[in-house]
Amino acid sequence: MSDSTFLSRRRLLQGAGAGLLLSVSGVGMAAGSHVVAIRLWPSSTYSRLTIESGRPLKYRQFALSHPDRVVVDIEDIQLNHTLKGIGKLVRQDDPYIKNARVGQFDARTVRLVLELKQNVSPKVFTLAPVAGINNRLVLDLYPAQNKQSDDPLLALLENYNKGDLERDQPAAAPLPGKAGRDRPIVIMIDPGHGGEDSGAVGKHKTREKDVVLKIGRRLKALIDKQPNMRAYMTRNEDVFIPLKVRVAKARKQRADLFISIHADAFTSRAARGSSVFALSTKGATSTAARFLAQTQNESDLIGGVSMSGDRYLDSTMFDMVQSLTINDSLKFGKEVLSRMGHINHLHKRSVDQAGFAVLKAPDIPSILVETAFISNVEEERKLRTARFQQQVAESILAGIKAYFANGATINHY
Repeated sequence: MSDSTFLSRRRLLQGAGAGLLLSVSGVGMAAGSHVVAIRLWPSSTYSRLTIESGRPLKYRQFALSHPDRVVVDIEDIQLNHTLKGIGKLVRQDDPYIKNARVGQFDARTVRLVLELKQNVSPKVFTLAPVAGINNRLVLDLYPAQNKQSDDPLLALLENYNKGDLERDQPAAAPLPGKAGRDRPIVIMIDPGHGGEDSGAVGKHKTREKDVVLKIGRRLKALIDKQPNMRAYMTRNEDVFIPLKVRVAKARKQRADLFISIHADAFTSRAARGSSVFALSTKGATSTAARFLAQTQNESDLIGGVSMSGDRYLDSTMFDMVQSLTINDSLKFGKEVLSRMGHINHLHKRSVDQAGFAVLKAPDIPSILVETAFISNVEEERKLRTARFQQQVAESILAGIKAYFANGATINHY
């Protein structure tokens, strides 16, 4: 592909381009609600507390100071053993929560108190049941909005929560030189799922989110050893990141390639093999591709965000650019799939396509690698081994090298 093609593509896109005080949820029932689970997911970016219940929960949230605390009153429930265990969930390395306690405030109200290590900006909301998970009350704790942060992921999450993430979607400025010759090739690695969203779970309780994070870290280590490449990760810890934020992070880093890593499940444990997928804007190319795209896109529903439409979708220029990018993604995916075939059975011998939300960067060749079926007992066993995880990382790197050796000359910016 010529440098002018990539430059033209980028120019087309650039041209198209009460805080902590009392709040009350809109959920209005819950007499006799029963809390069945409580989970805490601390991370360097934000901490998430989830309370799962058999019925919707009605709540009030406010702040107290000296010391700084976030208080949530949950109405129409009784304190039970599950809620009493919240204090044991707090980890010493949680950057936001110092400790947690809970008590029966009055006959109809349970009070949850989180003592803080720093000033925070809380986001509290409820979620309806989805993917086998009951009703949830979710409390996300972000650094206070007046605190300056050099974490690009945090900045993107803040913009996402304010509803103006897409303001930053077009690339800010070109990077000089040709990728791989004049400057490093920038590669964004996307370990799927994370935090509340465990992804698929194997028969022996292997969680997809854990396996793909290990593979992603191995791939990053291999890429960073290459003199002409540099790798970034959408997540490098057990944290939930919305799909559109993952795409936005790749564009913010002005990545040349985007690789999403998964280990999914199918309705039959007999399904096996590795696959590679690219985006399709015209429907899935197989039933399996449609099924897998649906399950991956549900990640945002599990994590509690809405997958609103892209503001570019009605743009003819956007369609032109994305068509070029999909063609590049298919070429890139073919190289990776070929190398994956050396280490594992292939579920399909050609790159499949479907409407994966995480592959929708309009100007970055993007693929989704299904390393193996975690629902297959034999492949679950392989996914747990350091040897296979390393082989997957090496195969993806070999595919990257082959893609450029066969004529790709990325110069997006």
